[in-house]
Amino acid sequence: MEPHLSREALNRWRLLLGSHAEESLQSSEHFSSQDFSYQELDSILDFLYSREYGEDQGYRKEGGRGDSQLTVPTWLGKVRKLFPKKTVEILEKQALDRYGMTELLTDKKVLEKLEPNMTLLKNILQFKGRMKGEVVKSAKEIVRQVVEDLRRKLESEVQTSIVGKRNRHRRGYTKTMRNLDVHKTIRKNLKNYDRKKNRFVIDELYFHSNIQHHNKWNVVIVVDESGSMMDSVIYSAVMASIFYKLAALKTHLVIFDTKVVDLSNRLDDPVDVLMSVQLGGGTHIAQALKYGKSLLENPAKTIFILVSDLEEGYPIKEMYRQSKEIIDSGCKFLVLTALDFEGNATYNKHASRVLADMGANVAAITPNELSQWIGKIIK
Repeated sequence: MEPHLSREALNRWRLLLGSHAEESLQSSEHFSSQDFSYQELDSILDFLYSREYGEDQGYRKEGGRGDSQLTVPTWLGKVRKLFPKKTVEILEKQALDRYGMTELLTDKKVLEKLEPNMTLLKNILQFKGRMKGEVVKSAKEIVRQVVEDLRRKLESEVQTSIVGKRNRHRRGYTKTMRNLDVHKTIRKNLKNYDRKKNRFVIDELYFHSNIQHHNKWNVVIVVDESGSMMDSVIYSAVMASIFYKLAALKTHLVIFDTKVVDLSNRLDDPVDVLMSVQLGGGTHIAQALKYGKSLLENPAKTIFILVSDLEEGYPIKEMYRQSKEIIDSGCKFLVLTALDFEGNATYNKHASRVLADMGANVAAITPNELSQWIGKIIK
């Protein structure tokens, strides 16, 4: 430590180095704990970062020196009061990702104070199995905010790439009893069931399109829901929900681990899709490809998209065989090793080369690039 440092400089060094540096500062600079003016900031940072150290590293956890122990809700309130928004987001991210403070997600009041963003969305999807009751409802609202924001950002590019300039005056359906979608109306209004009067309260009616669109292109999106594919799962669900609304496309969305789940009938609500995802588990790509192949009505006008890291958990020859049959059927076969804006794909490179040699398009691309690729094909 340099001699003759100012009191402010010593305070900053103490805040940076933590309580374990206090003894060294006292011996070299006559700096005491009473001189430390950042006690509140220090206690907030220590509440999080003291989790970095344990007895196995030569540190012994001690009781706090303050008047009372911080709780997660109190800590979060102080963080938001004392730090700028960007710093708050970093602290919240590290609390969840690095230090496993799942209390942030399992306490309704705490959860509702968190900033809705992509990081929080991913953590909700990862820990939603631990949520119960009203916490789930709050989590869904956060997911909805983030997904709607993401959808708005992507929708314009998709519209431009696939169908050209959007006609804001065209309507896709007519609200008549003949076009009433009874099943969807019931499903979407189940939350409004009045138990006392034993009846549904209908907030909104849903209708089938009364226009028959000819020569639609089919898009079959088959998504690996293993933990490493989380970002791609989110973007796939949002993109599928946007495609679903386009008259030029008929869209299917299938997710899989060792089981296959067809979510095509839920594409009107990407939040419902994402809350159905079970991240982690094994991977059976060949089985998912086989199911996706059963959805091919007109292969010559079908775009088949596999979103996966290609780490097959079963004999990989069957994955190659199913892929070859899809390509030979006449489909446009696209294998996405990542679908997000980061592009940091980790995948089985040997498998990707084999599929590319068969005739598949293999790439890690952004959602905007996907819509441009589809637009070029169908035009």
